[in-house]
Amino acid sequence: MPKCEKCCGNCGLCGELVLSEGEITLLQKLGQIPFLPVARRTDNPDPVYMEDSEYSDAEYTNILLCLEKRGLISIDFDQPLKGAYGKAYDPYPIRGSFALTAKGQAVLDILEIQGTED
Repeated sequence: MPKCEKCCGNCGLCGELVLSEGEITLLQKLGQIPFLPVARRTDNPDPVYMEDSEYSDAEYTNILLCLEKRGLISIDFDQPLKGAYGKAYDPYPIRGSFALTAKGQAVLDILEIQGTED
């Protein structure tokens, strides 16, 4: 399949979606748990995810932003998850959740069928 030579994984020209290991890991987690908690500060719009420690907080923020930009997840700060925020979230007063979009579910289905290339 020809590539556009500037593939960011989201242009649609080359038909190829390139995901990082962290993005794949989080998509797979959403395949098991449909809604996960997210939070942010009042003075910073960046989402914070603190349920896992495989990656740093900054890496999880980047993963969430990339997945959202690609249309694979939806982050909703109007939909907090009752009882899902431990003490680590105390500095983040704005709470919400994120979930797979239809496109994200389709990508996850393909990953489960075809696997990932190393």
